[in-house]
Formats: sequence, C-alpha cells, structure tokens
Amino acid sequence: MKRYLICIVLPFFLFAACAPKPNPDAQIQLAVAQTVAAIPTYTPYPTLRLPPIPPTATPMNLSGLFCEYQFCIGHPVSIAFFDLDAQQNPQAPSSISQGKLVAYDPTLVILVIWLDATGASDASFMLDTIMDSKVDSRSGDLKAFQLGNLNVDYVPITSTATSSLPYGGAAAWMCGSRAFAWKAYTPQADLAANLLNEALKKFNCTP
Repeated sequence: MKRYLICIVLPFFLFAACAPKPNPDAQIQLAVAQTVAAIPTYTPYPTLRLPPIPPTATPMNLSGLFCEYQFCIGHPVSIAFFDLDAQQNPQAPSSISQGKLVAYDPTLVILVIWLDATGASDASFMLDTIMDSKVDSRSGDLKAFQLGNLNVDYVPITSTATSSLPYGGAAAWMCGSRAFAWKAYTPQADLAANLLNEALKKFNCTP
C-alpha cells in the first residue's frame, strides 16, 4: 500500500519541483501597475476660454512726438529729443519744474527749456534765457500770436553757433505755472517758424 501511495505522490512532487518559479521583479511591477490602476481619477475642471481682447488703437500718433515731464511737444520724425541736463550731469536730470531738451542732426538743432515761473503771466523773458548773446542775434521784430490756448512770442534769429546753420528762431510761452522756450538753428531763414508751428500743434501740458 505504501509503495502504491509513493508511486502516486512522488510524481506530483517531482512535477511541482520542476515547475518554473515566479520572477519577484515581475510580481512587484505587476503589483505597482495594479495599484496605480486602482487609484481613482478626477475629472479635470473645464478650461475657461475667454474671447480674445482686440488691441486698442493709440489715441494719437506718437511719431514725431515727445511726451514726458507732464507735457508733450512735436518734433521732426527724423530726430528725437533727449535730456540735455541728464547728459551734462547724470545726477541732476531734468524734472517737471525745470529742464532742457535737445534734438539735432547735421541739418537742424532744436532746444527746448522750461522752468517754474509761478506768478508770471508773460514768458517773453524766456527769450533772453534761451538765446545765447555770444552767438545769437535777433534778425526781425518780435511777433506775438495765439495758437490754441497758447500765447506765443516768436522772433527770427541769426546765429554763428555753426556755419552750416546760420538761421533760426526762438519762441516762448506759458502753460500753467511753467514758462517754456524753444529755439532752432536751421539752414534756411523761413524754416524755424514752420518747425515751431508744427511743434506747438502737438503741444499740451498739465498746468
């Protein structure tokens, strides 16, 4: 009887011993995959898509326009103003209360200055401030005219500052408590008045 049982059981153990053993790494990977698959997923929130905002139009053409220190003034598009005070002394640039701008190329020089003149109603004194008595001379009568809400004093000049720009003009006006002055050196006698007119058409300031 024992021999009979041994003959039956022995092949079973031999078969079990010869069966392939499971790979522990594969079992680990399978367990990890099953765990990840069992993690509940959440429905993502819908992405809110707003309609594109169209760009707004610039209210005015910035070409040939300088705006800073609470005022704007026009200039030829071929040149641009820069802060002359900051160029001469970086520690003391122009400010709202006073300053100097200059723009130039080989055919034109334009200077703009301003200062606090609280209490003044006439800016004609600024003509003497902006004109250099060593090189500038009046070449015509002082003309007073109104452009918009500005009362402007203008005088044509000649200059020896540079031989290529012997002509020009100087102007002065008030805006609020500030007095402004403008000067140009030009190659032609009648060019300065036209440049001033174009500059003041774009001029505005915070009083």
